[in-house]
Amino acid sequence: MIIMAPILLILLGATEILQADLLPDEKISLLPPVNFTIKVTGLAQVLLHWEPNPDQEQRNVNLEYQVKINAPKEDDYETRITESNCVTILHQGFSASVRTILQNDHSFLASSWVSAEVQAPPGSPRTSALNLTCTTNTTADNYSHLRPYQVSLHCTWLVGTDAPEDTQYFLYYRYGSWTEECKEYSKDILERNIACWFPRTFIHSRGRDWLVVLVNGSSKHTTIKPFDQLFALHTIDQINPPLNVTAEIEGTRLSIQWEKPVSAFPIHCFDYEVKIHNTRNGYLQIEKMMTNAFISIIDDLSKYDVQVRAAVSSMCREAGLWSEWSQPIYVGNDEQKPLRKWFLFVLMATICLILLILSLICRTKLDPLRQKLKSSVI
Repeated sequence: MIIMAPILLILLGATEILQADLLPDEKISLLPPVNFTIKVTGLAQVLLHWEPNPDQEQRNVNLEYQVKINAPKEDDYETRITESNCVTILHQGFSASVRTILQNDHSFLASSWVSAEVQAPPGSPRTSALNLTCTTNTTADNYSHLRPYQVSLHCTWLVGTDAPEDTQYFLYYRYGSWTEECKEYSKDILERNIACWFPRTFIHSRGRDWLVVLVNGSSKHTTIKPFDQLFALHTIDQINPPLNVTAEIEGTRLSIQWEKPVSAFPIHCFDYEVKIHNTRNGYLQIEKMMTNAFISIIDDLSKYDVQVRAAVSSMCREAGLWSEWSQPIYVGNDEQKPLRKWFLFVLMATICLILLILSLICRTKLDPLRQKLKSSVI
């Protein structure tokens, strides 16, 4: 123990020295980055780039950078590298700031901010497209083994309130590194483009990248202000209804089966809703399922219409839209069976007979009473 005590003291001292070296010196002066630039690299995409300050005092510390997005939507994050890609709308402009930071569990040091911006594109107010909405849909591609599913894109918009009558709009989309211009437009009565259809796109229905859509325009009378918007695929993907829905009745047992929709998602990635409507009494039953089969106990004297719809499960991506209901399938028979009709006839006849007998009995009992009443009155 006497020999171990000096060794422990030496180790403790070395640990304190190492901790002192690792902690930022409060006297160190952090300088802001230099040559901070923002470059537009694609639709709704910018590259932020800066360089370390060459006059920054070099020590055995790891400098980091804090990036702050000022507009169009505030955000901030930290990074160790000297550039950053951002996906953001640009029709309102873009501005950001960056500073050098040094931190650990005990202290935080930061330089002053440096800022840069991208000006909003020119254009007259209220001339940009309004109410831009888009939907995607997946179809099977039997001619391609590399991409067995194709994703279509359909977008609509309204003409800007102050846009001249000769305004013409043009739509572009970007997904990942792919950018395409629309070739198939729908027009209003003034021949202005108000909708676009891409039968085939480079969009991956199982992807998680943002879909960027830009609508710009032109006019002889003024500059049309562009408008861009970001779409998360799960919020606009219109799922197909389930396939091959079948329904069979055996006694009071209704069995329903179906197949997964046309989709790049595998079979375990779907939730289903089954709708059973009793056409005789109007009763509606809706059940949520995670499998592709459902059994229900029913009234075998009624007719039913059955429909199923699907949605991608939250296990495979964020919750999105439900599909349309499948075409209704009619099963059962609301016509009463002959045996049941005969039973009802016999039942009614029996009731009538009983009522007649009771009436005769009552009449038989009441006649002597009436005779006595007449005698007493006389």
